[in-house]
Amino acid sequence: MRTPERPVPSAAAFPVGLSAVERPRLVWYASYGSNMDPQRLHSYIAGGRPPGATRGHPGCRDRTPPRASVPLELPGALYFATWSEVWSGGRAFYDPDAPGTTWAHAHLITAEQFDDIAAQEMYRTPGSGPALDLGTAIALGRSTIGPGRYETLVHPGFVAGLPVLTFTAPWHLADVPAVRPSAAYLRHLAVGLRAAGGWDATAVARYLTDAAGATGWTAAEVQELPGGTG
Repeated sequence: MRTPERPVPSAAAFPVGLSAVERPRLVWYASYGSNMDPQRLHSYIAGGRPPGATRGHPGCRDRTPPRASVPLELPGALYFATWSEVWSGGRAFYDPDAPGTTWAHAHLITAEQFDDIAAQEMYRTPGSGPALDLGTAIALGRSTIGPGRYETLVHPGFVAGLPVLTFTAPWHLADVPAVRPSAAYLRHLAVGLRAAGGWDATAVARYLTDAAGATGWTAAEVQELPGGTG
């Protein structure tokens, strides 16, 4: 199992100035939620509605599949909060400041595709706004592009010399009420983690049910979800 190299802790420690951090052509999109599932991610890239969802997605402007995908462990905690009309339950969020380790399935995609996935997470049309300022997140480790639930960019490190990026909420785990995820949503997380190849079915089920907000789910129930046993 591969883990990301730790990034510099602040802009002051960065060996070049913030202005010298250029927008990369390729990034590792570290998904910790339903986009860990390759089938679910496909709906964001190529367009369509994944099983269990109540709405579809327009897809990215560039519909090329990820060039590679790898399992990663990120510092911080996974938790479920806010109500998703798409999934009829809680959404997955990542708190990089909380103790713990978050498991992710990182996909090597273009910076433009990362922009378009982020736009679709906020129910926006890909390409309707300016390109995201990824350089600030890479230099500082974090940047806020808006107040929305998935508009805080986090840069936890590098893999093979390319930046790892993800997006999450501006708040922290302890700031919002926990919301239990639905079976359809949790299934995508379980399938995505198994597809990443870094963890077995028992470990995946235990990891997901230990996350804040997953109260009421048992590891046995997660393993019984379609695809949950790999």
